[in-house]
Amino acid sequence: MAYQFDFGAVFDYGGLLAQGAGFTLALTAAGAVLGGAIGVAGGAIRAWRIAPLHWLFKVYVEGIRNTPFLVQLMFVFFGLPSLGLQINEWQACLLTTVINLGAYITEIVRAGIQETPRGQLEAAGALGMDRWATLRHVVLRPALQKVWPSLSSQIVIVMLGTSVVSQIAAQDLTFAANFIQSRNFRAFETYLVVTALYFALALALRQLLAWIGRRFVVARRTPHAPRATAPTCATATAGDAA
Repeated sequence: MAYQFDFGAVFDYGGLLAQGAGFTLALTAAGAVLGGAIGVAGGAIRAWRIAPLHWLFKVYVEGIRNTPFLVQLMFVFFGLPSLGLQINEWQACLLTTVINLGAYITEIVRAGIQETPRGQLEAAGALGMDRWATLRHVVLRPALQKVWPSLSSQIVIVMLGTSVVSQIAAQDLTFAANFIQSRNFRAFETYLVVTALYFALALALRQLLAWIGRRFVVARRTPHAPRATAPTCATATAGDAA
């Protein structure tokens, strides 16, 4: 017998899907902001080899980049309570996302900083700029301009990877899909709709990050051209006399 599609059985849970999408987006946004702050600091420390933090960030980055996100999540959610630190699902998801994204952004920013021409650093030193001022005005913005596409792609990858948080009953979009198909037994329609939602979220997030990059990272203020002034009476008289 031919299979009868019934997408109405999925859209009846539209509110649950919207709630799950909201959870996924909130987790991604918070993780990107906090993880980005860690990544910028870690990238500068690693690029300039500031001891002993350089070695701490190296161990941190290698540990995170060589272990699965799901294992990190399980370690945070089930391991930390064993040490007496009680956290809920949202806190575990946020902490894991921040730690994971921070490690990857550290390496991306480090690569961008190391591409800074040495002549710019020498010029900043000649002007008497300290390390912090050099980082802010000479190094960081050009570095972010170079690596912004990579940063954007990494944030989207992490957003898609957060689908595993449903394993600890965090109510994200994948959790909503699992719940819906367990009620309507329409696995094909349910996961097709959720796949389309993830696809739409990824495209929208890429567009948003591209706009942020154009607006705040890549864009530069151009100096205004001086206005042409009308000749003064003295100039006009001198010209007539000539």
